[in-house]
Amino acid sequence: MLKGVSTGVTIVVALSQCVFGGESVSSRAVIDFKAHPFDLAQVRLLDGPFKRAMELDRQYLLDLDPDRLLHMFRINAGFASTAQPLGGWEKPDCELRGHSLGHYLSACALMYASTGDETLRTRGADIVKTLARCQAALGRNGYLSAFPESWLDRAESLQRVWAPYYTLHKIYAGLLDMFVYCGNDQALAIAERMATWNKGRLDQLDPAHMQRMLNSTEQGGMNDVLANMYAHTGNRDYLKLSQRFNQKRYVAPLAQAQDRLKGEHVNSFIPNIIGTARQYELTGQNQDRAIVAYFWNQVVQQRSYCTGGTSNSEHWHSDPGHLATELGDHTQESCCTYNMLKLTRHLFCWHGDARYADYYERALYNSILSTQNPRTGMMMYFVPLATGRWKMYNLPNDSFWCCTGTGMENHAKYGDSIYFHHHRTLFVNLFIASDLDWRQQQVHIQQRTSFPEQDSTTLAVKTVQPTQFDLRVRVPAWAAQGALVRLNGKSLSLPTESGSYLSLNRIWHNSDRVEIRFPMHLYTHAMPDDPSLKAFMYGPLVLAGQLGGQGLSDENTHTEQNWYKFTQGVASVPPWIVTSDRVTDWIEPVADQPLTFRTRGLQRPITLVPYHRLFDQRYVVYWRVYEQGSPAHQAYLRQEQDRQALQARTVDQVKIGNPASEGQHDLQGDNTGSGLHQGQAWRHAPEGGWFSYRLRVLPDQPMILRCRYWGSDVGRRFDIIVGGQKVSTVTLAGDAPGKFFTKAYRIPPELTRGRDEIVVRFQAHARSTAGGVFGLAMLKASE
Repeated sequence: MLKGVSTGVTIVVALSQCVFGGESVSSRAVIDFKAHPFDLAQVRLLDGPFKRAMELDRQYLLDLDPDRLLHMFRINAGFASTAQPLGGWEKPDCELRGHSLGHYLSACALMYASTGDETLRTRGADIVKTLARCQAALGRNGYLSAFPESWLDRAESLQRVWAPYYTLHKIYAGLLDMFVYCGNDQALAIAERMATWNKGRLDQLDPAHMQRMLNSTEQGGMNDVLANMYAHTGNRDYLKLSQRFNQKRYVAPLAQAQDRLKGEHVNSFIPNIIGTARQYELTGQNQDRAIVAYFWNQVVQQRSYCTGGTSNSEHWHSDPGHLATELGDHTQESCCTYNMLKLTRHLFCWHGDARYADYYERALYNSILSTQNPRTGMMMYFVPLATGRWKMYNLPNDSFWCCTGTGMENHAKYGDSIYFHHHRTLFVNLFIASDLDWRQQQVHIQQRTSFPEQDSTTLAVKTVQPTQFDLRVRVPAWAAQGALVRLNGKSLSLPTESGSYLSLNRIWHNSDRVEIRFPMHLYTHAMPDDPSLKAFMYGPLVLAGQLGGQGLSDENTHTEQNWYKFTQGVASVPPWIVTSDRVTDWIEPVADQPLTFRTRGLQRPITLVPYHRLFDQRYVVYWRVYEQGSPAHQAYLRQEQDRQALQARTVDQVKIGNPASEGQHDLQGDNTGSGLHQGQAWRHAPEGGWFSYRLRVLPDQPMILRCRYWGSDVGRRFDIIVGGQKVSTVTLAGDAPGKFFTKAYRIPPELTRGRDEIVVRFQAHARSTAGGVFGLAMLKASE
């Protein structure tokens, strides 16, 4: 096994609402909030899927060796270390080394707040003490990291270096979380010395040079954490330093309500906007508020999948609302969801609007809870949404990716967004079994629920004396019939519109009990640019079709490679359904199996279960769904006939970028590489390079070589050489902008005569590139 809300009052509590010894930490906010989160210590999870995920994460945090996490910090500070280095991005030669320790400190602090686990608080404190010694050994200026300060020189001089400020942000954030959640003053002192050092360095850069540096290296959430440091200390230098990390290339178009997100690196972009949100709270600059609101709307409404996740291969590749071509092996990075949920909490606090909680719920189940293996506790980097893929996880000591770090935090803080409050209003946003100690009102709430296995929840009130407050329970947007409410056993008749809050404003007594039912139903979530490509939903849950788990085990589903490639069992054609207008005509519930459904009308029935409960299985999330006899259905049938005819003619084919397939076809080359675009793998050879494959042929039969290219590639010129003879010179000149296309090349009969295989070589012209080739097959010329 692998290891009615009033306004007009300025709020002065921290967004994290952290409380130590009864004293709240001032946020120095200058805006009016409509809702405030509770301190994590005021919420305790009860038995259910979220608590089980949290306990698995807690065990992982306890299993990790702090000395291994500290190894390169000690080495960099000149201390001896006998610890074995960790793997992944924590290897001694990796430029991101040290980032995981920051995440680990945050996770320990969050887990302590969520559970009261003193072991993790003590462990975090011990790490902080070691970091203080490392900082002192590095000199008086306050620098601290697991890599040399000279890497910042390289960043400032625009030389190649992999994201030193990204790593520093994690260290800052971990230290600040130790202060916020564990009351560790030494951690804040270390962070303040780091900030003083940071200011001294960056004071030497003029604004234009600072922007050039930001555009050349990922900086994580530096503007966010420095704004938070100002909120906790009152030192305005930190706020000014925070604002220096605002990346103008990101925010300037957003301020004009322009979506120029195409081509941007998603997990670099979102943290910067979180910083913009925090700066708005601390300065009241309305332009910042507009930037955040426009960005959130564009990402959630135009660039997110049914799961609530966003990105493909870490980027936004397409124009707004164009997602149908983005389903691949590396769809939606988990870190992006982690950061979108952080941003969503800000917006909910500003507005108290149920639509933010609706998004939060959908993303939490389908893109956070779904990413932890319930047997091993390990976590996912990418969430692949292409058909036939399966879930891949980190190894406990050898896969320290960014999503390993955010994963440690994700499962430690499930209590942070269940409840919110404002004066005498209590918001219930999520239906997660939990206890709330609303000590500000001397009220205790216990939420008893097995949601989503059952479509209901019960809120039990405990109070020393009768207390008036407005209980606002979210009626989810997916609850088309609204909600059914009972108070102390009696049915209530009150407005319960979906996508809003039901309100019970009354004097509450000890042992009052509210029972709420939200009838769930099946519905579809279509791609905005292709209505025939649909996911099936039940309540907030994405349903995934089970395609079998043959050959999947811990050994091939836990990996050191975050850019993993699926080498076996990948279904190339999504299942499709011919349907009437009603989803219940082609999907039905399975009797006596909650949250389990089965298709009708396919050659073999496929069982669907919630994506967050599907493990050790290949799956399908998006399906082709057509109305019987419609033009789209007829077009699909023609495509399917063409595909089957092509398959019948195929003698051999190479799965480009697939190590097993390319190895079987004797890949050779010079200056050749592969990657992904639009979810499809390519191979090319720039600067006069070449690559070749050995393909099967039928002796004495006419053969056709079929190649697939990306239609927007321009200015690439190369020869296709078979058996040493040139059969074509190819020039890619934007032949089919924005889509893939294929070309066929006739192989001269003399090249296959008497042979059962031939070598096909792609040779770039001088100062040009061969490929990219996205598909390669050898076909019979005709049936």
